[in-house]
Amino acid sequence: MAKTRPSVIVNNDEIGILRLKVIVPITNWNEAYTTIPWMVKLEPNSSNGLSKVSAADTFQVRSISEQRLIRQVGVLSNEYMQNISLALSVVLKINIS
Repeated sequence: MAKTRPSVIVNNDEIGILRLKVIVPITNWNEAYTTIPWMVKLEPNSSNGLSKVSAADTFQVRSISEQRLIRQVGVLSNEYMQNISLALSVVLKINIS
């Protein structure tokens, strides 16, 4: 529990005044996740800073205090962010047109 874990910040910075960020945690990739719609596979590259194939687990989306954030590791591509948005729409039952 006390470990440092990577995550993707998915909140809209233009709303809210609370010092919170909405995050999706990143975990190790497992081939069993291939058929799970809320797990988004992330391949490592120089832009995102990941060291191994990982997964964004959108089923565990939550808010955390900005104080818990340590450092930015990288930036995900628009394609990955769109895939995460689609997975969040499945988890939250939001209709995206």
